Amino acid sequence: MPGDLRILAVDAGNSRVKWALHQGAGFISEGAFATTDTQVIDAQWGLLDRPDLVMVANVAGDVVETCFRRSCERWHLSPVLVSGKAQQCGVTNAYDDPEQLGPDRWAALIAAHTLIPGDCLVMCMGTATTIDALTGRGAFLGGLILPGLDMMHSVLASKTARLGPERGQVVSFPHSTRDAITTGAVRATCGAIGHMREEMQQLGYGDVTVVATGGAAPAFAPLCGSPISVYDRLVLQGLVRIGETMAAQTSS
Repeated sequence: MPGDLRILAVDAGNSRVKWALHQGAGFISEGAFATTDTQVIDAQWGLLDRPDLVMVANVAGDVVETCFRRSCERWHLSPVLVSGKAQQCGVTNAYDDPEQLGPDRWAALIAAHTLIPGDCLVMCMGTATTIDALTGRGAFLGGLILPGLDMMHSVLASKTARLGPERGQVVSFPHSTRDAITTGAVRATCGAIGHMREEMQQLGYGDVTVVATGGAAPAFAPLCGSPISVYDRLVLQGLVRIGETMAAQTSS
């Protein structure tokens, strides 16, 4: 694989778009913007050197995809829209319809398989939280989707009288509604992790590592009783891995 291959990886989520330019052994430039603020794409990407590939995980819809396509015209490139596959980069997909698996989850699973030895749970923590079971041999067993921490809090707060948008504290026995909502959201997510780990262990998988990515991951990880490793760019790393594999297959 040529060491100077430049891959622009783009993770378009429901709330934010994260991107990073990868070359050689690491990322050399990165940025982010609100999904509704697509007019900044040209300003952020206009100073980048021409990438060889633009790899996109898009769950934000057709409007965002159109903006990406238009912006990539400056480089005479079409973005590669990643989707779930039955098998890719050493990971096999247990979904009944592999393409139904979100591209961000698929990219995160591929990155985790590359970076994490052994069995693991892969969490993507954004607007929604996903928890996916991945074996050390690269088998994606299935996963959960639940509301993200902010969504849980905002929905409950909007339905609770005289409660503002401020977050509460995570405490053992909450003495206020705000603390009760915040603690409940965190405990619900921790409980989902625990159940997934137990179910993997019942199938014979032993020491299950938990890895998390996404905007809510850094604040959440210290609040959970079990160790969680946070990876800032797990989806982007998976997109780079997919792009490198594509390039290698094309050149062979």
